[in-house]
Amino acid sequence: MTLVVEIENFERFRSPAQLMSYLGLVPREYSSGASTKRGRLTKAGNPRVRRALVESAWSYRHRPAVKGDLEKRLEGQHAHVHETSWKAQHRLHHKYLKLVRRGKHRNLAMAAVGRELVGFIWSIAVNVERSMV
Repeated sequence: MTLVVEIENFERFRSPAQLMSYLGLVPREYSSGASTKRGRLTKAGNPRVRRALVESAWSYRHRPAVKGDLEKRLEGQHAHVHETSWKAQHRLHHKYLKLVRRGKHRNLAMAAVGRELVGFIWSIAVNVERSMV
């Protein structure tokens, strides 16, 4: 709900990357000539949405499953929502595992998973908005 209230219209972003940038979930970049160095998150965007996304990302440390509340929420949804939801669960869980196994701190891994979660949210929101028109 936080996302819908804060962002209102997802179609104003042409790509998930634009939405990620708007939310401050992109790395800082220091560029000079041929060298490019990336730093921490910019945190230039909306802090409420960023926090909600990172907190949501913590659920992807568990193995993907459709049960309980998620199963109830998916009832009556578009097929695209089902497919994207399942794809997101797998991809985000594997991203978390890969980062943690490489030795990244769990909090940093959660920020990366939250960033990728934005892409899936954008996909669902834009497709649902377009199908309602």
